Parts: sequence; structure tokens; C-alpha cells
Amino acid sequence: MIVAAVLFFGIVAFAQDNSVRWTVSTSETADGTLVSFTGMVRDGFHLKGPSDEFNPLHAEYGEGITPLTEITAITPSKDYKGEKVYYGRAVFEQKVRSDGPVKGTLSYQTCSDVTSQCGPVRDWQFSADAAPKSEVAESSLHETPVSESGGSDGTLWALIIEALLWGFAMLLTPCVFPMVPMTVSFFLKDSSSARQGRFKAFMYGFFIVLLYTLPIAILILATRWIGGEAVTADIFNYLATHWLPNLLFFVIFMVFAASFFGAFEITLPSSLLSRSDKGASRGGLLGVFFMALTLVLVSFSCTGPIVGTVIIRSLRGEFWTPIVTILAFSVAFALPFTILALFPELLKKLKSGNWLSSVKVVMGFIELALGLKFLSVADQTYHWGILDREVYLAIWIVIFTLLGIYLLDGFRFKGESKREHISLTRLILAIASFSFVVYMAPGMVGAPLKGLSGYLPPIQTQDFVISESAGTQQVSRKAGMKIPLGLEGAFTMEDAIQMASVSGKKIFVDITGHGCVNCREMEERVWNDPAVRQRLADEFIVLALYTDDKTPLPEKDWVRTDGGRVLKDIGRVNSHTVLKRFGVNSQPNYFILDSSGNILAGPYSYNLSVPRFLEFLSSGE
Repeated sequence: MIVAAVLFFGIVAFAQDNSVRWTVSTSETADGTLVSFTGMVRDGFHLKGPSDEFNPLHAEYGEGITPLTEITAITPSKDYKGEKVYYGRAVFEQKVRSDGPVKGTLSYQTCSDVTSQCGPVRDWQFSADAAPKSEVAESSLHETPVSESGGSDGTLWALIIEALLWGFAMLLTPCVFPMVPMTVSFFLKDSSSARQGRFKAFMYGFFIVLLYTLPIAILILATRWIGGEAVTADIFNYLATHWLPNLLFFVIFMVFAASFFGAFEITLPSSLLSRSDKGASRGGLLGVFFMALTLVLVSFSCTGPIVGTVIIRSLRGEFWTPIVTILAFSVAFALPFTILALFPELLKKLKSGNWLSSVKVVMGFIELALGLKFLSVADQTYHWGILDREVYLAIWIVIFTLLGIYLLDGFRFKGESKREHISLTRLILAIASFSFVVYMAPGMVGAPLKGLSGYLPPIQTQDFVISESAGTQQVSRKAGMKIPLGLEGAFTMEDAIQMASVSGKKIFVDITGHGCVNCREMEERVWNDPAVRQRLADEFIVLALYTDDKTPLPEKDWVRTDGGRVLKDIGRVNSHTVLKRFGVNSQPNYFILDSSGNILAGPYSYNLSVPRFLEFLSSGE
């Protein structure tokens, strides 16, 4: 099962070629037509060039077009393990003779800097007439835009690791742990051979993974098949930023927290559970399947909110990112039960204890803290002003202070008895909880708290700031949107071009969102670096395009899509604009434009390396 999961991750990583985006343009010369190919290579990848020994970049043209020269690189190459490769913006030219439109196929190969693995050779169908220099040329082979929020190597693996940890942690929850003896009992009663027993144990784990992953995959793939990438991305954006699902998740988390504190028990309908349990009593694989279904249903009251968190956290990635993350969660969740099914005789005496009650209460405090994020997203995107940064921090400080006091047996919930002594584990957890409170306290007066920058509302929402970052309060505003760090900026392309023309600066495009965790991390941990901040202030006009802002636009600013939909708010218009103009549909993504709006560099996505970001700022020179 683990091997299958690893293979799945590898297949998905190269199934969607989002490592480079191409544009093509032509210009007439005295002795032929000059064809220019511009590739925007995603951060973390490199592109092989025309001189590569095994898979060189080359173009094949249609009938009536004769190459006059070899394709050559205009952009200087860089060395990677003895090979000449290309990063960022890579330009190649070739002179041809043609009496009509220049059409053909560009073949190329990209490799990951992280894994050193190369994808297959790709073919990109191009037409110079269909792809003006200022636009992104589309191809059926490149349907997935370049993006890194949730879909990059680094961010995706971070989501996978987070999902794996949650999956393992679920074993200790009070509604999952009782399934341990049930699993042991079920497989102990199986009188099949050792070989059949191992097969059924692996199938048990496979069914658990399937029951978690398949519904999510069907939903995502069905929307993509019915409406294409734009519809899928729109659904993701709706779930991630609209007030209704966010408030619904917030209420769900509060209800589950109350349940964990002992206010009431959450159970699924008994008829549903009894039918599943009855099915588990059958023999063969059908019985194993119903056993897995029983586990998934019974554990729902603990895993439900976590599954929701895992999915929501990954919605800003590419369309397959939620599938991968929920697969990682389910693999980790299923693994302990698969082991139990393989070796039931070793665990016959495994029993629950009073510690489960404590785990349940701790989960309740965590549910309270996590649930606030959903309310914060709705608050930011609709500018309600309910949960500004200091209010959010104050609630978290109280929650984790109470958690520390509870762990030291300062108070108890219904059904819990006084402890004679505090265990070492509880003491360590209490110290961790109080230490977290001490860490958060300076945030009440404006400390950046970089470790939490992705989870807290932006510091621009804080009213009382006495730290060096007080300058962040001097922000540009339009309908509640903000330019971070007091930088000079605009919120529309027209305003940005006008400001850049007057000042002589370049335009730094910030494709962002109020609910974008990675955007806040980039602003606090990269933009706020003195060297980066100085360059952004001295050399750029920041164009902030919020893709999730719900502020209605006047009718004159509405946009009608090619499919006939009318976009009436800032977020939807910006989302449509960045997809059409820049070929991306996730946040954060950054581009550098000249003062006329032409792309000089990008995309650059989520990457917390300050030197790499400074290198990107220089790539537009």
C-alpha cells in the first residue's frame, strides 16, 4: 500500500506538465522570418536547451516552412551537474522561410531540482498568429497553469507531511481507538491461511484509503470533465473563500469542540452503522470492505473536521492537490489498522484507558483554535472587521492558556476524576502550551510572529502596533484591500501602468488573496526582509490582484467571460484576468512587468528563500 502511494505521487507529479509555460512570436527580417520562443520555467525546475546531448530542445515545422538556422539560446545558460540548463525566463530563436503563418511543434524536457528526476519529452503545438507576444499561448498539452500554492514541490510535500501526521494522530482519538480491538477481533476470527490473511489485511487498508479518497477524486475529476479547469478552480475558490462554506466549517468545528468537551455525543444514524456492521460479518473481501466502511463511519466524528481541514488547506493548489493530500491522510490513517490486521495475535490485550478522555479534551481545544481560521477567511474576504489580528490572537492566547491549565489538572470536565499526580507527558504538553502563549503575547503589540504568519490575519488589520513594523499601517486601501508593508502600489493594471510610467519603476504583480496562507508567509518572512523590502520600495510599483475579494463592482466594470458568465465582484474579475493574462489560477504568484505592462519575468511562486526572491527581482532587469 505504501509503495502504491509513493508511485501514485510520482505519477501525479509528472502527469500534469506545469513546469514551463511557452509563448511564441515572429518578426520579419531581410532574409527570412525570425521565430522567438519564450519559456517561463517554474521555480524548482530547469529546462534542457538545444545543446543537450540526449533530449535537446528543438522545433519541427509544418508544410511550407523551411528552417534556415539551428535553434539557438538567447538567454545565458547555467550549469547544473555539468549540463547547460535554463531557469526562469528562457528565450530561444530560429530563422525560417515561410510564406504564411508559422506553425509547428516545440519538443522540450524539464527536470526537477529537488528530485533530479526529468519528466518525459513534451510536445507543444504552437502558432505564431494565435499567440501574440503579450499573451500566453494555449495548448491542449498544457492545460494546467503554472502554480505553486499548494501545488509546488515544496508546498505540496508540506501538505502531504501535514496530512500524514494528522492521519497517524487520528489513531489516538476516542472515536477511532475503540476500533482497534474490533479490528483485532475481526481478523483473529478469520480462519483463512496465512497468505489469505495477509491479502485481506492489505485489502482492508486499501478499502480504507479508497473510501476516503475516491469520493473527493470523483467530485474533482467530474467538475473538471464537465466544465474544464476554470470550473474546477471556481469551485475551489468558492469553497476556500465564500462566506457560506467557511461559516459552515466554523460552526462544525465549534460543535465538535463542544462534543469533545462532553456537552453531547455525535454519532451517525444507528441504522447506517448497523447495516455496515452486519455487512462486516460476512466472509471474504465483501466482509473486509464492510469492516473498512464501519471504521470510516464510526471514526467520522473525529476524522471529519480534520479531513475538512486537509482538503481546505490544499484547495489553493492545482486541481489534483486535494486528491494527493487526502490520499496521504488516508494512507497514514489506514496503516496502523493494516498492521493490526496483519498481526492481530500480538495485540489481543491492547485496551483503552482514561488517557483517551484527556486526548478527547485536548482535541476539543485544538478544534476551537483551528475553527477560527474559517471565520477569519470569511471576515477578510468580506471585510466584516469581526476578527482582526489582535482579536484572533487574544482568543488563541486564552485557548492555549486554558489548555495548559487543564493539562496541569487545574480543572476537569464531566466524568473526569482528580489525578493523584501529573504525568511527565502532561507536564511536557503543558510547558509546550504555555510556551506557545508566551510566544504569541508580543503579537498583541505588533510583533510579526513569523512562525504563525500564514495562519493569523494580516498585521495590517491590527489597530495597536508599537514595533518596527508600525509602518505597515501606512497602507494603500481600496474596498478594504491592502498593499503590504506600506509599499507604493495599485489594485488595477491601468492604475499600476500609470504610476509606473510616471515614476519610471517596473511593476511587481502580486497575485494574492485574503485567505491565502502562503501569501501571508511570503509577505512576513520574505518581503519583510530589509533587502527585499528596500528593493520593492525603490524599484517597483506593487500591483495587488486579490482573487478572492467579494466587493461588488459597478456595472461598468463587470466582465463577461467567453462562456457568457458575467463577473461582478473584484475577486472573480481578478481571477479571470490573471488566468487569461498570466496563465495562473492560484496564489501566491508573482510577475515582473515593464512600465507598459509587458512580462519581463515570472511566474515566481511560494518559496521562502530570500536569496532566490532577490534573484527573481533581478531577473526582470
